[in-house]
Amino acid sequence: MTPRYSSVTEIQKDLGSGVITLTELVQYYLDRIQQNQHLNAFVEVYAEEVVSRAKEVESKIKSGTAGRLAGMVVGLKDNLCYKDHVVTASSKILEGFTSLYTSTAVQRLLDEDAIIIGRLSCDEFAMGSSNEKSVYGPVLNPVNEKCVPGGSSGGSAAAVAADLCLAALGSDTGGSIRQPAAYTNVIGLKPTYGRISRYGLIAYASSFDQIGPLTHSLEDAFLLLDVMSGPDGFDGTLYNEKYTLSEVEAKPLKIAVLKDCLYREGLNVEIKERFLSLIEKLKNEGHTIEEVNFPFVDQLVPTYYVLTTAEASSNLSRFDGIHYGYRAKEAKGIEETYKKSRTEGFGTEVKRRIMLGTFVLSSGYYDAYYSRAQKVRRVIQNKTNEILSQFDVIITPTTADTAFEMGKKSADPIAMYLEDIFTVQANLSGHPAISIPLGKKKNEMPFGVQLLGPSFQENHLLQAARQLEKCISGF
Repeated sequence: MTPRYSSVTEIQKDLGSGVITLTELVQYYLDRIQQNQHLNAFVEVYAEEVVSRAKEVESKIKSGTAGRLAGMVVGLKDNLCYKDHVVTASSKILEGFTSLYTSTAVQRLLDEDAIIIGRLSCDEFAMGSSNEKSVYGPVLNPVNEKCVPGGSSGGSAAAVAADLCLAALGSDTGGSIRQPAAYTNVIGLKPTYGRISRYGLIAYASSFDQIGPLTHSLEDAFLLLDVMSGPDGFDGTLYNEKYTLSEVEAKPLKIAVLKDCLYREGLNVEIKERFLSLIEKLKNEGHTIEEVNFPFVDQLVPTYYVLTTAEASSNLSRFDGIHYGYRAKEAKGIEETYKKSRTEGFGTEVKRRIMLGTFVLSSGYYDAYYSRAQKVRRVIQNKTNEILSQFDVIITPTTADTAFEMGKKSADPIAMYLEDIFTVQANLSGHPAISIPLGKKKNEMPFGVQLLGPSFQENHLLQAARQLEKCISGF
């Protein structure tokens, strides 16, 4: 029987000693996907292709020429382009669209001999916090199948949590990696904005979107970051220096706790108690913890939604029924083709955000909403930088509560938007952030703790996360 692996290091050790072959490992994951089809995490599995690819990588392992990710089986969120493979952003409007090129992040995984096993469901165009808004239907949370897995990278989180692949790529615009990671008891990393090329990522909000990994181990998350990062001529917003995974000296941390998050109404009592217990344990182990004011918590979600919907309105204008994807069959003439194709092709949530974004950019409202939100974003970024100039990391719960039941919040967009209350700060400010499993409530549903660190200091974030993980495992 194939063991359940939690890191690529474990896999590579067993491959090297002959405990398992890569072909057997791939078949194990294919069998797991087949057995768990009801979770609806994968929308397409590259069954024949991965078996062939496994044999290729096995040959490289035997000849000593294999890349750093040999043995890592990875799932892709359905908004990452992979040449000659379908990509739809889980939307009807991209029905049957086959990518003409491979995204930079995916190509770099392939170059290091990762095996891409399939395409994972997400909220349509990455807009959502529950993975109920996919054209392929909702994804189930493997921890409790009555509950959502979180979103928008819910398929990615569910696949890793259910052991359908070792790791998965997601995208994080306002918490879309970290929130589902917390809901499914895995690790989710959002790198600094500009750390990983967005070339080949179907855009939602271009100044917020960032590709990142979901994994079982910190080492895998930061190894994937190392592999995917680095200069790319196809993305002008990219930071020029490549991230390199390296050791940072472990030392007592100076940690900021945002009072305005911790004592906020709506934070689940059990999560708060567990979080406060963690803080006490960190103090006992020699770390310095201070509560600090962050008076902009109430502005985070409104600012985020004004700006991201404005960018979405612009980015999604290209999906028009003319160039590619879905086209309304009954439409006559260009104008009617545009209207009917977009009306029939986009789901309710996407249309809601396009309309909201178009409104805040419209004549007479631009200054009142979009321009003002940009100024607030700068204030949020400055305040976050100010805190991080005095502390190593900021710590908060990842989410205010655990995963909710299917359908519970779908009729209330505001309640759904508030799911992002603790995660959007990192996207508004551009800082790296990670969610690590913290514990479970009495109902056995998991939740996470979030660390937010200085921009482009991911190795320091890793060291802080390691110390936090060690502390969590001890209580």
